[in-house]
Amino acid sequence: MSTPLVTGRYRVERALGHGAMSTVDLAHDVELDREVALKRLAENLARDDDLRARFRREARLAARLAHPNIVRIYDVGEDEDGRPFIAMEYVAGETLAEVLARRGPLPAHEVAELGVQACRALAAAHEAGLVHRDVKPQNLLLRADGVLKLSDFGVAFGLEGTRLTLAGTVLGTAAYLAPEQARGEEVTAAADIYGVGAVLYELLTGRPPRNPTSIADLANADAIPVPQDAPPELAQIVMRCLAADPVDRPASAAGLARELAATLPEPQTLPLPDHPSLRATEIMVPEPRAARKRPRLALLVAAAAAVAVTAGVIAALSSTGGGTPAKPPPSPKVARIPQAPSPQQEAQDLAAWLRRYSK
Repeated sequence: MSTPLVTGRYRVERALGHGAMSTVDLAHDVELDREVALKRLAENLARDDDLRARFRREARLAARLAHPNIVRIYDVGEDEDGRPFIAMEYVAGETLAEVLARRGPLPAHEVAELGVQACRALAAAHEAGLVHRDVKPQNLLLRADGVLKLSDFGVAFGLEGTRLTLAGTVLGTAAYLAPEQARGEEVTAAADIYGVGAVLYELLTGRPPRNPTSIADLANADAIPVPQDAPPELAQIVMRCLAADPVDRPASAAGLARELAATLPEPQTLPLPDHPSLRATEIMVPEPRAARKRPRLALLVAAAAAVAVTAGVIAALSSTGGGTPAKPPPSPKVARIPQAPSPQQEAQDLAAWLRRYSK
């Protein structure tokens, strides 16, 4: 028996995950012949008008973003049971939470590279007027080729928009919330910077920067220990992201990406391919102008010496008059050209040498 299609278009193949608000399945888009991740609002919440509105808003917000490090939204709608759904890009890989569970703390250079990609995604979102508000390892998907994708804008809101949550309600995962977010205060892009710092801290140490037992613990913003095994420059950047006061954090996600990129080692120099047009013998590297003068002058000296010796040989043969070869005269002694302190003096010495030995 064939599996029924969602809205006559999506064939559900297997579950990918589920949360308190939604489920996500791997589905096949039969119209465009591609795999998608089909996210649907949980059945017990589908009758809540506010939650339905927030779910639809996630799709509208995320659909405005087109960036290599952000999961793309393809389609939105409602299934046959009235459950809102979002059809989005399927990312074959692992969440950073799964990577941590499998590998433990990651090398510093890898942490910095992942941080650069996460910041580029957030920079695009912030430029579009959106704050994610739920940056955590579970919402960062790592493809097999190393590309990181930011997903789940379900609790995002526009910088100019109206929040759909009640006053003082806190959204997001507690361990990654900025203190001002935990206090229910106005949330800005600085909260996402804090979230990035919390993720990087966990990638470096294997544990979140804080382990709160209540929202009050988060709002108090206790001191966070510096990750000891990380390079000092990277550790300093992470701790600035986790500053209790938003004004002490990096000013923007784009700026944070540049700071993290500066901690990475220099790219490796690759050897030239073995191609005739690129062989070392055929690659001409121009010399400085001053370095080119003396070799040319030396060639002229050698040529002049060869001419003088040849002229001497011809003169000796001519003096025999074609008869019995006479005993060759002794070879003339030719003085060497003295080494001059400058090219100009060397040219003058060469001219004098030629006048003397060319007679």
